[in-house]
Amino acid sequence: MIPLKTFVSERRAANLLAQIRWRDGVYCPRCRAESQIRYGSYRVFQRYLCKNCDRTFNDQTGTVFEHSAVALRKWFFAVYTYIRFNTSLRQLDVEIDVSYKSVYRRVQRFLRALDAPQLQLEGPVEIDELYVKAGLKGRERDGPSRSRGLSTRGRGTYAEDKPPVFILADRGSGDRYVLPAKAADESTIRLLLADRKEESLTVYTDGFRAYEPLDEDDAFDREYVVHSDGEYADGAVHVNTCESHGSLARSWLSPHRGISKDKLTPYLRAFQLRRRVYRKPGKEALKTILKTAL
Repeated sequence: MIPLKTFVSERRAANLLAQIRWRDGVYCPRCRAESQIRYGSYRVFQRYLCKNCDRTFNDQTGTVFEHSAVALRKWFFAVYTYIRFNTSLRQLDVEIDVSYKSVYRRVQRFLRALDAPQLQLEGPVEIDELYVKAGLKGRERDGPSRSRGLSTRGRGTYAEDKPPVFILADRGSGDRYVLPAKAADESTIRLLLADRKEESLTVYTDGFRAYEPLDEDDAFDREYVVHSDGEYADGAVHVNTCESHGSLARSWLSPHRGISKDKLTPYLRAFQLRRRVYRKPGKEALKTILKTAL
């Protein structure tokens, strides 16, 4: 259920921020000292005085929500609906009555705060890749319009404005990872599969030749299907989980009508976060979303 009470009460929003921000105890965001005293309030936020550096701070200081005249409850609503429902920034502009530029900057700040996924593969692991049309949008000042180079068919690279995005499905842990890369080559694949719990990792792939060097490496037990031969599954050997997850990633990117390749990584981290909160009730989902950026 959508946590409506938090979105209509600034006091509730401030209390939730304090609860999540200081879940491990209050500390000074400047010197990291844990010695502080309560020092009045700033609007609806508790204010503190650090006894180490003699600086004041409040519950918003050092977060993605600081330095904003917009009500905190509106930003909570914005990040919640953006992650939970993939609401466009143009629609959020209307819903919370805040200018598009302000919404864009705050949401981008939130996305940059999301941590990179930490891979610890248990195996077996499916790995597959998709290619996203993501060029450099717009034009440089006093310069000609840039060609985004999106007419290239098939596989591409970051330099060609069609970066690969690898999908990893760890059957052992049930985790799914969506990771953009500069190119779909052997070195990138080995780097993605490097963080594993077992010395020998079973890997399921398709017939793409970049995976072939894994056959000669004792650290991997590669099994594969060849789609060009009409082979899509041979018992447990398939990459159907990756392809399904990849289709969801494409659907996530679609409403944003073209993403700069420089911003592709935070958008995909937002997609990962959405999958984490997909089955959670509203209040728990909001807490999870805020914890990732605080």
